[in-house]
Amino acid sequence: MNLDQQLQSLIDEAPKDGSTPELIESIAPVLSAIAQRLQHLQYYVVQTLDQNWVMLTLNPRTQDETEKNVIYAFPSLKDVSSSPYNLADPNLIALPVPVTHILFQMLAMDKDYSTIFFETPGNAMIGTEVQRSELEAMIHEYWQGQADAVTEANIPSDIA
Repeated sequence: MNLDQQLQSLIDEAPKDGSTPELIESIAPVLSAIAQRLQHLQYYVVQTLDQNWVMLTLNPRTQDETEKNVIYAFPSLKDVSSSPYNLADPNLIALPVPVTHILFQMLAMDKDYSTIFFETPGNAMIGTEVQRSELEAMIHEYWQGQADAVTEANIPSDIA
């Protein structure tokens, strides 16, 4: 699935509660922009059998840093096997998840969470971190830009 198809799938599968599909449509350009910075259309995410994503807590290396809660997203199933997850646990499974779905799901997390997207198969040492707070800030900035554009478009040219 390409990014547009992923976003349409998110909209189509959203609860028909009167606001969620419209919310997804309103943030789709932001999700797409972030996804375009990443190298893969889908990543493997370790989950419990009831589809809860497994998060890890990274301990700080220095006193200036704080603990960080992360989800790892891997480019291949093989990469998951060399990860810190205990895949011998019968309650864990790694499933492919479209990149835009990962980004959207991040909005349900606490602000201090991040997802680390590992881009290079076979290398789980270097990844691209997307912080939940960064995602939220980009959405607010986008919405503000949209509101400003609508305001400017509604100002009559003969206002003076």
